Amino acid sequence: MTSAMELHGAPHVERYLETDGRDGYHWRNGTTVLLLFTKGRRSGQPRTNALIFQPWKDAYLVVASKGGTPEPPAWFLNLEADPEVEVQIEGDRFAARARVATAEEKPAMWAKMVEAWPDYDDYQAKTARTIPVVVLERA
Repeated sequence: MTSAMELHGAPHVERYLETDGRDGYHWRNGTTVLLLFTKGRRSGQPRTNALIFQPWKDAYLVVASKGGTPEPPAWFLNLEADPEVEVQIEGDRFAARARVATAEEKPAMWAKMVEAWPDYDDYQAKTARTIPVVVLERA
């Protein structure tokens, strides 16, 4: 069986769901992963993504980096269309509302996320797109 550390995309999501995060919550380089459930903006179909996260006060932070590509990840476009999402952290699944960090909030939040995954700075350097930090607040 492949280690959850090596998984990404759909296989990571499946393993996380099967084990309530026991396998998949802890990921590469000491990071932690949550599952974000959105609704496809065009299809209306449920979508699930495994994303590196950090707690922030009473909320959780994720970064819409897509590795520094010029276009944002589909999950980000989905939550722009409908910010009412679900989040799963280990076995805890809950309703949340997503929003983009404000200009005032972002520097400290970005620094927190770069602590967890230093490549975010490299991703931002690769693209002209301003990579957003998304705040997930329990509903």
